[in-house]
Amino acid sequence: MKFGIPREIIDGENRVGLIPKTVKELVDQEHKVMVEAGAGTNAGFSDEEYREAGATIADSPEQVFAESDLVIKINTLSQNSATGKHEIDMLGEGTAVIGMLAPMNNHDVVQKLVEENVTAFSLEFLPRITRAQSMDVLSSMSTIAGYKAGLIAAQSLPKFFPLLMTAAGTIPPANALVIGAGVAGLQAIATCKRLGAKVAAFDTRPAVKEQVESLGARFVEMELPEDAETEGGYAKEMTEEFYQKELEAIGKRAQKSDVIITTALIFGKKAPILVTEDMLKTMSAGSVVVDLAGINGGNCEVGEYGKTVVEHGVTIHTPMNLPAELPYHASQMYSKNINTYLGGLFKEDSTDFNFEDEIVDDTCIVKDGEIRNEIVKNAVNEKGETA
Repeated sequence: MKFGIPREIIDGENRVGLIPKTVKELVDQEHKVMVEAGAGTNAGFSDEEYREAGATIADSPEQVFAESDLVIKINTLSQNSATGKHEIDMLGEGTAVIGMLAPMNNHDVVQKLVEENVTAFSLEFLPRITRAQSMDVLSSMSTIAGYKAGLIAAQSLPKFFPLLMTAAGTIPPANALVIGAGVAGLQAIATCKRLGAKVAAFDTRPAVKEQVESLGARFVEMELPEDAETEGGYAKEMTEEFYQKELEAIGKRAQKSDVIITTALIFGKKAPILVTEDMLKTMSAGSVVVDLAGINGGNCEVGEYGKTVVEHGVTIHTPMNLPAELPYHASQMYSKNINTYLGGLFKEDSTDFNFEDEIVDDTCIVKDGEIRNEIVKNAVNEKGETA
């Protein structure tokens, strides 16, 4: 196979699809790898490192897209301002694409993939099974986002995070509340604890209480249903009555918090509002909210995706693409996930995709001019009906 690694073109994106170490492993397996010049520069990987790993360096994105069997992306395909062409239009006949294509937020891209008869794999749809854990790009990137959220909070808060005993008196630790104890939330808890804050966490899934407490944080208790998560381990959308009880529990804790980090997402749905404007009014001036759910509308009622705003004396960060701010390790983790995924993508001793494997089957969103993934198909059809 010939794998292509283009330079990512979305503003602020510094990651690269494969790092030189992974390229060498693929070349040693007798695959060919073509990397667009400068693709890894912002992540700390030079063209020379890729050459030494055995890759061919392409001068243009057109060459990568046209001459590869499989193009490995990070973000969805988009318009390339340098060439004036959409990345889909640069694909060669029969070239497939793999990446975090965000089909739920990019219906137009999905339609274009269908029209151009492109086979596309979107790694957000990896099944939640043990065998897929080492391929889980969402967990890898969420780890980075949670870590970075803790740093943003500490840097923005006009107080110390840790307990300090000084000649000028004793300074109590900051109080941090993390909402959502998935991968990002757990990493935010761990980071805030390392920085010395007193941390509490809230989640609708009772099963995560033990994980929260193992990190030294307090689990915010409320009456929780036993079926608060899906079979895949995601949080469920709850009833309106439960939602109001949830807001009440969070509100009581919010007024005691210097920092709130929100990470609550419902797969395929708009993010729930969990920090209301009324809650912000009860928080101390100078408090900080870091909302990691901005891409799906945000958990904070007041906030703008990709911006920092101040309301009622509270600073609300709604960052975009935090993993791109730690591109070296983000690329390293993503590259490892991709390499593991590639190990099962093809049938044995063949270049045909192994759709008998549930991992391959679940992640293929478009093939033969049709949307294969039912979740994506329903979302695209709903938008069409609404329009």
